[in-house]
Amino acid sequence: MLRVGLTGGLGSGKSTVAAIFRTLGAHVIEADEIGRTLMSPGHDVYDAIVNHFGPEVVRPDGQLDRKRLADLSFRQHRLPELNRLVHPAVIAAQQAWAERLFVEDPAAIAMVESALIFEADTQGGSLPGWRERFDRIVLVTAPEDMRIERYVARVMQNSPELSIDEVKADARRRLAQQKPDSEKIPLADYVIRNDGDLESARLQTAAVYAQLQAISRN
Repeated sequence: MLRVGLTGGLGSGKSTVAAIFRTLGAHVIEADEIGRTLMSPGHDVYDAIVNHFGPEVVRPDGQLDRKRLADLSFRQHRLPELNRLVHPAVIAAQQAWAERLFVEDPAAIAMVESALIFEADTQGGSLPGWRERFDRIVLVTAPEDMRIERYVARVMQNSPELSIDEVKADARRRLAQQKPDSEKIPLADYVIRNDGDLESARLQTAAVYAQLQAISRN
């Protein structure tokens, strides 16, 4: 069995690389998807967020107001508070998923896609560190300007009423909450440089997957 962390900052193309890993045979789970589930009504994480931030973060339909939470996190610099409420439960869910998978397939490659693998390891010892949770780390990188352009394109597609300058400013605020690639690269076992076309990403990902398979088999 092999536990792999797949990470990359905003706009790096991490999700594209994750999709390629899936086609090659890796079992991939998204930390964001787990987080969305745990932040829905009826879950302890939802209750903890409402208790901490107050009823202002709840929409009339009972769901969390993600726009309001984003404003608190990135404009009011309260992201560490939100992470402390969400990360422990998300990490526990990831570990439970991997354990179930390995019972079914001891040679499986269990890959967790998460933008904040390194950033989550900042809870003063209250959470397992990334080296305890993963056997290998794959980092997806791209130049910062390219990452901002990708983020802007994605947001503007869904919210064309926003101004480009506003979205760019939001991207920079989000990037400021993440470790720079220069700090992540020395910590990663594999680096996929996603600054070219899709075929380049496929070739790099396939090469990494072949190495992961060899390790898993042994």
